[in-house]
Amino acid sequence: MASSECCANPPTLNPVYGKGQVVEDFGGLKAYITGSPESKLAIILISDVFGYEAPLLRNLADKVSTSGYFVLVPDFFHGDPATPEIVKNSIDEWIKKHNIPKGFEEAKQVIEVLKERGFSAIGAAGFCWGGKVVVELAKYNYINAVVSLHPGPLTHDDIREVKCPISILGAETDPFCPPEVIKQFAEILSSKPEVHSHVKIYPGTVHGWSVRYDVNDKQAVEKAEEAQKDMLDWFVKYVK
Repeated sequence: MASSECCANPPTLNPVYGKGQVVEDFGGLKAYITGSPESKLAIILISDVFGYEAPLLRNLADKVSTSGYFVLVPDFFHGDPATPEIVKNSIDEWIKKHNIPKGFEEAKQVIEVLKERGFSAIGAAGFCWGGKVVVELAKYNYINAVVSLHPGPLTHDDIREVKCPISILGAETDPFCPPEVIKQFAEILSSKPEVHSHVKIYPGTVHGWSVRYDVNDKQAVEKAEEAQKDMLDWFVKYVK
C-alpha cells in the first residue's frame, strides 16, 4: 500500500473531535466511542493509515451511532499514525511496523471485549488499511458482517475464504483494487451462495474517497455519502 494514491489528501488529525469520547483501554487499545452503550449492536470502524483521530472518520462514527449502534474507532497504531512526512519518506517501514496480521489480532481482542459486555451482533467496516483487516475478520466468522471500502491489496484467495456477509465498495480509480479486480471478486463471491455479498464500484471516485474528501466539494461529499449510506444499509440488514 506504499504509494501516493494510498495516502493522498491526508486529514488534519484532531484528538478531541467528535460527539463521543476517547477511552484509554478497549481491548488493549485507546478508542473513540460514540452512541449508546446500552445498545446490543456494535460497529467497529477500522481506519486507514492516518488513524482514529481523523475528523471525517469520527463524523461517520457519530452518524452510524444515530441508527442505534454503539460505535468504536480503535487506535490500532498506538499513537503512531502515518503523517505526510512518513508517507513521503518511510511509509514502507511504517507499514511493516503496523502490519495487517497485527491489526487482525488486535481487532479480535476488541471483538472479544464487545462480546463479554453483552453485544449480541457486531459489524466492522474498514478503509484502505482497515479494509484488509475486516476481510481477515470475515474469514473466521468472528462477526456478523463486514464492509471493505477502497481496501488495500486483496487477493482472490482472500475473497474465497470469506465466511460472513461482506460488502466491497470500490473506487473507479484505485491502484490497489482496480475495477477489474473488484469485478473478479464479485464473480468469486457469486459462486459462494452461502455467503451474502454486495459489490459496487462508484463512478468518478478515487482510492480513499469515502473518508478523505474535500468537504467544500459538493460532488465529492455526495459520492462519499452514497458509499457511507450503502455501508450503513449493509449493517442494518445484517447487524441486528
